[in-house]
Amino acid sequence: MARILLVRHGQASWGAADYDQLSEVGERQSRHVGEVLAARGVRPDLVVRGTLRRHAQTAEATLAGGGWAEGSGPEVVEEPGWDEFHHEDVFAAHPTGLPEGEWFADEADFRRWFDAAMTRWTGGGEGYREPFSAFGARVVAALQRTVDALGEDGRTALVFTSGGAISWVVTHLLSAPAPTWQRLNFVTANASLTHLHVRDGAASLLTYNDHSHFTGPDAELLTFR
Repeated sequence: MARILLVRHGQASWGAADYDQLSEVGERQSRHVGEVLAARGVRPDLVVRGTLRRHAQTAEATLAGGGWAEGSGPEVVEEPGWDEFHHEDVFAAHPTGLPEGEWFADEADFRRWFDAAMTRWTGGGEGYREPFSAFGARVVAALQRTVDALGEDGRTALVFTSGGAISWVVTHLLSAPAPTWQRLNFVTANASLTHLHVRDGAASLLTYNDHSHFTGPDAELLTFR
């Protein structure tokens, strides 16, 4: 049996002009993931990441934390199929209604707006660079390419990607509907681990959204956005 560990990127720069870069907390989260995995005896045979900067930064910090730095460790393969959906399009198609420059002061109000924006997209709304169906198909294809590249039993792949992609893999493997994806996507922790096992050329879900490495003295590192 081979295995795939899906790693959500560390905390990005939510609310900043350039979201696609890790915050200081995100850097610490990512390095900690590598340290924890190495302590558990994990050594990746294959490393795959999306093309976004936060994917690359998370992979670099995790590999350094695990002692698997690029050059001496496994080759890192860039796979655009593991990229996140275009959240800018999804949000722009469902404006907040707030004055320019303002944001939600209440978490419940943000959640209602977020869910409505996602429901429009997953329901087949128009005006997006990538329809929801195309996003899902892209991620599933990337998963299968990773399975195929992993090959023989006993090998381990680390995949650095985003919450939306991870949530869709889980939804797909459970044969669940789009509303399940929405609920999972909202609660996927930064730098969390989702564990798949691979047998006979197919992946199955073992665990989703494991963030037990952010407990005890490391509880301060647990974030969701």
